Amino acid sequence: METDITQELFTFIERSPSPYHTVGTAAEMLTAKGYERLEEQCTWELKKGGRYFVTRNLSSIIAFRIPEEACGGFHIMASHGDSPSFKIKEHPETVSDGKYVRLNVEKYGGMIMASWLDRPLSAAGRLLVRNGSAVTTRLVNADRDLLLIPNLAIHMNREVNEGYKYNPQKDMLPLYGEFTAKGTFMQLMAEAAGVSGDDILGSDLFLYNRMPGTVWGADDAFISSARLDDLQCAFASLKGFLTSYDSSCIPVLCILDNEEVGSTSKQGAASTFLRDTLRRICTASGKSEERYHTMLASSFMVSADNAHAVHPNQPDKTDETNRPYMNGGIVIKYSANQKYTTDAVSASIFKMICEKADVPYQSFLNRSDMAGGSTLGSIANTQTAMNTADIGLAQLAMHSPYETAGARDTEYLVRASRTFYESAVTCLGDGSYRVS
Repeated sequence: METDITQELFTFIERSPSPYHTVGTAAEMLTAKGYERLEEQCTWELKKGGRYFVTRNLSSIIAFRIPEEACGGFHIMASHGDSPSFKIKEHPETVSDGKYVRLNVEKYGGMIMASWLDRPLSAAGRLLVRNGSAVTTRLVNADRDLLLIPNLAIHMNREVNEGYKYNPQKDMLPLYGEFTAKGTFMQLMAEAAGVSGDDILGSDLFLYNRMPGTVWGADDAFISSARLDDLQCAFASLKGFLTSYDSSCIPVLCILDNEEVGSTSKQGAASTFLRDTLRRICTASGKSEERYHTMLASSFMVSADNAHAVHPNQPDKTDETNRPYMNGGIVIKYSANQKYTTDAVSASIFKMICEKADVPYQSFLNRSDMAGGSTLGSIANTQTAMNTADIGLAQLAMHSPYETAGARDTEYLVRASRTFYESAVTCLGDGSYRVS
């Protein structure tokens, strides 16, 4: 089973080289299971037993079902579809020394820059194309070994192994071709999208690592791939959502964009996308404003974003008593300053879900003398306040273009997410809840 799930995960990642492709891949999987696409600019007519999804900016997606006997709140799992990368700038080509053509790029999110060097890269994203008086979106993927960011030889940088501060404008521009390639990059992308280069009005293009996923280690204990953060959680949550049966709660799946840059976009966790969707579900189902608020009180969100495993060479970087390991199960993430929104209530409820699913769990907190990261749970709660647990799967080399995780953990999260969607959390009174 683990091997099958891992191969499905690798296929999902391969089909998702950009956030737009991630949403497109998820939409295809949902459509294949009978989910109907809704549009935000249209009136929604929802039916009991209906299956639906809606996108915003084609880079965030929310899917949900309307159970025949929906009398509870919302059960939401949220992950993100973006990963740290380099975004290709407008007017992308730059000539070096009259001989080389490079692409001008800027950092997207916080990445480990050194690990982007000396590996095959490509470009993917979306093109905005003129179509008469309209503008339409075309997904595009060059889908070939097209670019590489070359290292400087150690003979010219003798101190590189003693610590080197990479300059993203000087050191991290990818080599595209010889001088004869000048003026061809956008035309190449147009051909890959099947459009005329003259019709391109805009683009959002990113570099991505071409190295395929692999299973490795003694007893095939580990997996490595690009974009495990956070496509591992996005895939496992989607898999659990699609294979779950209905409870009395409304199941909701979110894959949101721009988490790596703070979520403050019209389609990120800080936007109104989730709040708008939940309110429209209530309105289109004939529920009152008061009912919307009572539903939120019995709702629960799982914010699923990968976590840091104890590093084999740097174990001292992890908290003394909260030390998650790969293949050790789902990681529940805590932070006193609310970078993670898990508290005693949401942790207890989620632990009960894991126990129902027969899935192990472990805990993560940062060392008290180290600043940690943040994720979308606490940000989403500023728009839709409900009990929320921040969780993830333990991994190494987070924000590298090639990350490592445990081979058994994807299946753990699939089982936990399926059980979560099949359960019901009911508020019995402030501070008291029933999990059934």
